[in-house]
Amino acid sequence: MSAFVTLSLSAGLAALLLHRAYTTGRLRHVIASLGGSVAYIEPYTGKTYPLDKPRWSGDDKPGEQPIPLMLTALPGITRRQIDKTKRSLWRCPHFKLEWNNPTCSFKDRGTTVMLSLLRQQGITHVLEDSSGNGGASVSCYAAAGGLHATIMAPDSTSPAKTVQMKAHGATVELIPGSRQATSDAAVAAHGRDGGRLFYASHAWHPFFLHGTKTLAYELWEDLGFRAPDNVVIPSGGGSNILGCDLGFSELQRAGEIQKLPRLFCAQPLLCSPLASGILQALGETDGHSPPAEWNVPNKTMAEGTSISRPVRLQECIDAVVRSKGGAIRVTEAEMAQATFDLAQCGLYTEPTCAQAAAAYRTLIARGVIKADETTVIVLTSTGVKATPGIATLLETR
Repeated sequence: MSAFVTLSLSAGLAALLLHRAYTTGRLRHVIASLGGSVAYIEPYTGKTYPLDKPRWSGDDKPGEQPIPLMLTALPGITRRQIDKTKRSLWRCPHFKLEWNNPTCSFKDRGTTVMLSLLRQQGITHVLEDSSGNGGASVSCYAAAGGLHATIMAPDSTSPAKTVQMKAHGATVELIPGSRQATSDAAVAAHGRDGGRLFYASHAWHPFFLHGTKTLAYELWEDLGFRAPDNVVIPSGGGSNILGCDLGFSELQRAGEIQKLPRLFCAQPLLCSPLASGILQALGETDGHSPPAEWNVPNKTMAEGTSISRPVRLQECIDAVVRSKGGAIRVTEAEMAQATFDLAQCGLYTEPTCAQAAAAYRTLIARGVIKADETTVIVLTSTGVKATPGIATLLETR
């Protein structure tokens, strides 16, 4: 397990320590009491690290590549220990935990670059349309940069996300109807506030993608300066697909990697314009019959990827085809099951993100991805943001 959390008690409080990743064979954690305080000992060096000086990474051994911190391998299972009788995700992917970003979603990668530029250009009031995580991210970084933020979100957005926006001081406007209706309302609102309201759309702004491309660089570094074979990405507007395409292409041009990883788009069957476009471009089919109209509100539990008309549709299709990747359309039942399978592995994520794990299961079953390949599943946000929806799933299991 890469992100290792140790529970210990001090003064009646549970202290959580996040310790740097070690592979299963090397993992050992010794808790000792020193001078009345709890500490832990690194077994190779014998060094002691007290709780009042927490460490967020481990000491790398001389001559070895750094051990990745934020890239989490499936805990406790090796390729020789596969148990096919269990429903859990028993293969050996890596999970990129994007909830380690400041607002607990991948959107922070793009937002910090986009808003830094807009602030430098003299923008003082930004408008964002979002299903939740993008709005929370823009609200946070706008507050940090001294900008005012207005966020438009569907009225079905999880309260956990709208509360986060308001906590950062944003004005939140809930729009009835679909995610697309929210985007249309934001376009119409550009220029309000005496012309000062600037539509800072993470879907449209090019510099947002130059933030999300850092995902590719971080994966390359996490894997010992190698590209993975495959990256499975939950996709709505496609900013992570395009970010990975940008980042890995730059690494390839610089001679740091020999080939691009295959990019796989995961989308809910009930709102899958990207995945459907990719399948059509590849001349493939998955046996599903998606609805003729995606622009219907509240059809899928994957609120974060429920975008019926992605503005960079063709760019995303081209990026996936260029990588020799593919797409999977995920049913609601598959998404729900993957949410709980991940939870049983210690990863609490939104159903929106869990669809990538469901897609991975399908890709493995079809032989598109081999179990011994290096595959990264991007988990874009934490389940804490979707607790009401997950509670509903629990009631109906």
